[in-house]
Amino acid sequence: MRVFQKYLPGVLTTILLALVSIFLSGLIPYQLISAGVFALLIGIYLNPLVSKYTKCGPGFDLTSKKVLRLAIILMGASLSFSQVVEVGKFSLFVMVFTLITAFGGGYLLGKAFNMNWKLSSLISAGTGICGGSAVAAIAPVIEAEDSDIAYAISATFIFDIVMVILFPIMGRYFNMTDLGYGLWTGTAVNDTSSVVAAGYAFSDAAGSFSVIVKLTRTLSIVPIVLIFSYINERLTRKASNSVNDQATVQSREKVDIKKIFPWFILMFLAVVAIKSTGIIPEMICQSITKTSKFFMVMSLGAIGLKTNYNKLAKSGFKPMLHGFIISALVVIVSFLVQMLVGQV
Repeated sequence: MRVFQKYLPGVLTTILLALVSIFLSGLIPYQLISAGVFALLIGIYLNPLVSKYTKCGPGFDLTSKKVLRLAIILMGASLSFSQVVEVGKFSLFVMVFTLITAFGGGYLLGKAFNMNWKLSSLISAGTGICGGSAVAAIAPVIEAEDSDIAYAISATFIFDIVMVILFPIMGRYFNMTDLGYGLWTGTAVNDTSSVVAAGYAFSDAAGSFSVIVKLTRTLSIVPIVLIFSYINERLTRKASNSVNDQATVQSREKVDIKKIFPWFILMFLAVVAIKSTGIIPEMICQSITKTSKFFMVMSLGAIGLKTNYNKLAKSGFKPMLHGFIISALVVIVSFLVQMLVGQV
């Protein structure tokens, strides 16, 4: 009972914030600003107030970590391996280039801007994979600060707002096909709500293609999380070796895969596999997906409530510029690759 009382105030606060955020998002056409972004921003705004109530802290921590991972696991119910086949080889081909652009360009820009590698990586993940969901999935395995998570999501969100307006205009200007435009939107726009808004603004067919491509992009979370989990462990070991002045001996030790492996990703894949079999009724899958989205909104709200704006502002303008440049490069690369394969 004491454990329940310990977490209850914070969890109830995040539930209330999630409900308010979902309501506000529903007031906007196409839910252009997702509920998760609302929850994050409102949470940051309320941080000075709620930080005075220490009883909420444990619940915020639980929601921003455990509930977040549960949300990612349940997100698998919105995907199936058959979608990869349905989208076809062209979208996967394009995604290879956009992911290389996002992470390769993000690494170089992060170095040039002298940015924290964790913040730089989160921005690249949000741009290259699927916005807030990717940021949320990678953050735990690299032990990112809440302020880095908030900044990364904010950077991708602002660019998405601009792209939702410009994408349909550019698509018509270039006289793109429904398939070509859907591939472009699905591989270059980040947040799901923004993909829906930009896709269906062009045509219903383009909207359907873009959503399928977007969902397929989500599967790339798995290898990316594994890679960053390994990188973080190596860097942590290197820092520890340097401090203890035992680099020669310890650097030869292998990374403990059992220690760093993000087991929640296996559960995510298990849910995707179960969904792919078709044994679960679509209605139940939709309910699980809605639950996943609600948990994600709760988690982002908790992260916002734990994030001090003054600390966030100290990151400066460079991370935001980093996000804009990488996002723009992904848009351009996606378009050029499709031109080369004749899908525009």
